[in-house]
Amino acid sequence: MMTDDIYRIDKARARTSFGRAAETYDAAAILQKQVREEMLSRLDLVKINPQFILDAGCGTGLASHALQKRYAKSQVVSLDFAHQMLQKTRKTSSSLGLGYQIKSLLGGKKQSLLCADIEALPLADSSVGFIWSNLAIQWCNDLDAALQEFHRVLQPEGLLMFSTFGPDTLRELRTASDAAANNSHTSVSRFIDMHDIGDALVRAGFSAPVLDVERFTLTYDDVKSVMRDLKSIGAHNATDGRARGLLGRSYFSRLEAQYEQFRQGGKLPATFEVVYAHAWRAKDNPKFEDGVAPITFKPRQK
Repeated sequence: MMTDDIYRIDKARARTSFGRAAETYDAAAILQKQVREEMLSRLDLVKINPQFILDAGCGTGLASHALQKRYAKSQVVSLDFAHQMLQKTRKTSSSLGLGYQIKSLLGGKKQSLLCADIEALPLADSSVGFIWSNLAIQWCNDLDAALQEFHRVLQPEGLLMFSTFGPDTLRELRTASDAAANNSHTSVSRFIDMHDIGDALVRAGFSAPVLDVERFTLTYDDVKSVMRDLKSIGAHNATDGRARGLLGRSYFSRLEAQYEQFRQGGKLPATFEVVYAHAWRAKDNPKFEDGVAPITFKPRQK
């Protein structure tokens, strides 16, 4: 019988996987690019002027640099728990050309890299005006803790915008893997439903949360190509209930056979359910010394 504990993320394994994938990530991260562009387009509808921006789970830093370009007067802090990803972020900045670097220097912008876990942010309370996170919080073990940390470091009236994966993500691989392994171990991470994410935002103290879902289907010639893409972006199975050691040829033969039931038009699909969310930290209400908040009454209109 499987319990919730087996779905806990082994952070050390996840950190190692993403570190190894730093050099291959951008070439394989097709979906991550699409989601990043969608999130950036949604910023066109939001009017903010943050002094400090946190890119939580920055990966190779492409979003950090896009945000720096959009908000030229802001200071962007790129945070990731994999040190190699931060090294890649620095290289990405260098590859953007001399013009970008000169503009950054003239604007007084120094690249800020921070190696840390989203669930324990080493930032001061109310220190950030805008938090951005693209497909990163699914690697957290405690969504409530992560959102509470976001709320803690966000300034009053600050914006949180993030994307993450929903329950239908990699459903074909999950079904095929479970059948191939006879449910003896976990094969794919468990992802949180959009409605549960919305409830968690409210519990964390955010106001006016807005969430929606978009589904993507990537297609492949064979199962090996699916697994190769996941490896290239560091998305290994990092759950505590994963199989330890090599699974052997017989397992992969069964996996391939089970995955074939999903083949359509000569291709194998891999479904990804992406949840988009944004919410605001409400303006703090004034309080008396004993912690009681005053109630303000508006005069009745005559």
